[in-house]
Amino acid sequence: MYYRPIYSQWLYRVLPILLGSSLACGTLRFRKPLVNDSSGRAQWPKTSSLAIQERLNSKDRKGNAEHAHEPTELPTTASDDDDVPLFDADPDSGAWSTLSRRVDDARAALSAIKWSKVGDDITEFFLPDWAMDLPAYFSKLQRELEMAPGSLADEIWEEAQDPALNPEIARLARVRISNDLCVEEKAFQQRRKRYTTRALAAYLDLPEELDPEDVPTIAMCGSGGGLRAMVAGTSSYLSAQEAGLYDCVTYTAGVSGSCWLQALYYSTIGRQHYGTLLHHLKRRIGTHIAYPPAALSLLTAAPTNKFLLSGIVEKVKGDPTAEFGLVDVYGILLAARLLVPRGELGVDSRNLKLSNQEVYLRNGAHPMPIYSAVRHEIPLDEPKSKDESEHKAPSRDMKEKAKQEAWFQWFESTPYELYSEELGAGIPSWSVGRKFENGTGSVRDNGYSVPELRIPFFLGIWGSAFCATLSHYYKEIRPIVKGLTGFGGIDDLLEEKNDELIKVHPIEPAAIPNFVLGLKAQLPPTAAKSIFESDHLELADAGMSNNLPIYPLLRPGRDVDVIIAFDASADIKTENWLSVADGYARQRGIRGWPLGAGWPRKDKSETSSVADIDAAEAASPQEAAGKIADARESKRVKGIDERGSNTDNDLGYCNVWVGTTLERTSSSEPPPSSKRLDPTNDSDAFQLSQSNAGIAVIYFPLLPNPAVPSVDPDKSDFMSTWNFIYTPDDIEKVVSLARANFSEGEARVKRTIRAVYERKKKGREQRERRESERRWGRRWREGADHFR
Repeated sequence: MYYRPIYSQWLYRVLPILLGSSLACGTLRFRKPLVNDSSGRAQWPKTSSLAIQERLNSKDRKGNAEHAHEPTELPTTASDDDDVPLFDADPDSGAWSTLSRRVDDARAALSAIKWSKVGDDITEFFLPDWAMDLPAYFSKLQRELEMAPGSLADEIWEEAQDPALNPEIARLARVRISNDLCVEEKAFQQRRKRYTTRALAAYLDLPEELDPEDVPTIAMCGSGGGLRAMVAGTSSYLSAQEAGLYDCVTYTAGVSGSCWLQALYYSTIGRQHYGTLLHHLKRRIGTHIAYPPAALSLLTAAPTNKFLLSGIVEKVKGDPTAEFGLVDVYGILLAARLLVPRGELGVDSRNLKLSNQEVYLRNGAHPMPIYSAVRHEIPLDEPKSKDESEHKAPSRDMKEKAKQEAWFQWFESTPYELYSEELGAGIPSWSVGRKFENGTGSVRDNGYSVPELRIPFFLGIWGSAFCATLSHYYKEIRPIVKGLTGFGGIDDLLEEKNDELIKVHPIEPAAIPNFVLGLKAQLPPTAAKSIFESDHLELADAGMSNNLPIYPLLRPGRDVDVIIAFDASADIKTENWLSVADGYARQRGIRGWPLGAGWPRKDKSETSSVADIDAAEAASPQEAAGKIADARESKRVKGIDERGSNTDNDLGYCNVWVGTTLERTSSSEPPPSSKRLDPTNDSDAFQLSQSNAGIAVIYFPLLPNPAVPSVDPDKSDFMSTWNFIYTPDDIEKVVSLARANFSEGEARVKRTIRAVYERKKKGREQRERRESERRWGRRWREGADHFR
């Protein structure tokens, strides 16, 4: 009987994970060899490679480069597989030796499978023809990566040391310790302001020439959510681009899939137009990123093999202590789908470096992209105190332990810099990948440093949601299992153990060289001690902290007036990502953030409210985490359940809040909160234009729309975060939904922008009038001719 649907689910979800794990971890093993020679080594049947070659010869490749999944060069006998040399045992590169063993382990493991018997051993599964080709693919991949003279890996490493091809290796890098923006970004702000001034006049249909000081700084951001967020974000950005709004934007920011979107936009593939980008996605993401024939074909055939493998060789050869893990494999697979155009011959190496995106910012014609990642600071566990084990009221020891709660440190990447606001330190983007000591980048014996870390590795870091903690994994499955008998008791138990679950990562995040080694005395005292004790920084998907990249947009110096957020999160109603930013705004002293923005909730406990306010007043993330943990301990003792439910007053397609610059006059006074506004209403528009109005937030959640009944983000299977196949029809459905939702709020957006513009214009005119009066009064006092 033929069970293709069952086969598809098993093969596409399990086999790619095993293959990736075997390459990254070297853990895949099989017990029985396929054929044993006299030495006892496993061999592939002699007829296998011949059969593969016959299929290659019979296949018509004309006009079908996208689906040419078989390798172009294969061994013709089984013994050839065993004769493939291992990588050179480079004594200077432990990381390279480890990688070589893992690739060989993967090839040997695949060669040992009795493929002809798999169908008998695993019933009701259909085994595809390409499964038998896998050993040949890995054999070819191994040949590509051997460091013998003239090999591909040898060619890549030679070019990596050529300053004509990689100019950054000849530049000396230093850590910049400052809370200010880098000089390159400040210069960009001036260039972009000239461009947005003209664009805003066109967008608002203003006939007069605008004063640049009146033009609001607008930021646009997209959420995490894998391919769903990338496709939906592209559609929303396209709608903004066609409306003339996107040209008024100074910054874009992303998490996870929205970072992938930005990387494609600022490339020769996207060509800085979201319509072109959507066309590319329709051609490329209809194939799963881990579909073995497609991925391995690109990794073993020119020119894509060099394009994709160059980063691996440079990273592992350049840093003997580097780890090459599952996230790195994931990034390479993403790059094979996203950074390779259809036809495959058009790959452009300029798309592989983040610093190269600077060329698109030189004349101010495009917003500056901000990419987000986080480092999870996890203090060492300490033994439970007697009071804690007996569930008594929080003692001093318990409170001290609460202050050691885990928290996330945010790192932002731009074409100019990799920077951590919490550390107050950053390095040039072109220097990421090299080691640093005492604030200075390392130089190799040949006088050069290593090339910039390639974007494929960043793609893996930005989207590594699978590196989440056990607590995050539980949040994913909680809605599925909550209806099971006895779930209530299990749920309470896991909630009680959340402190432990949030500190465990089943899959290790990717790592980059630590650029703050030796700088402990020069960085803020609130910096985690552990960060100065590791050679590498482990970075992961920022969605583990906040699935909207609000924090980088609130950084002092960027002075953002309006934030337009497109949220395609899976947990869009249960996780209030906008309100998560309340604490950050208080900690950093950001005036004007609209406290309380986001999805309305009811039944919020007093303990939770106090914790929110206390955490918002905390001076550091550590202190905030400690106060929240302290309140949580009290809540558990009192038996309070903080989990509230949504009210019937749900949000719409476009929602607007505005903060206030007013401050509390006493600690007993509650912090000023915001309310949702309708800018198409004159009274609400007036509130937006008040002098004490703060940051305006425009929030577009990806909600179902009756105008597009064919797709529901909550119910359509293909819109799962873990789905990596979007057909052209799937993409069209998401495009239609995003366009419909943007149309619903287009008038509100324009009225909001207009109100903020009028407020800034009025403020400038008042300042100029006061300055003129001061000058007039000064001249009067000096006895000048006031009528002149």
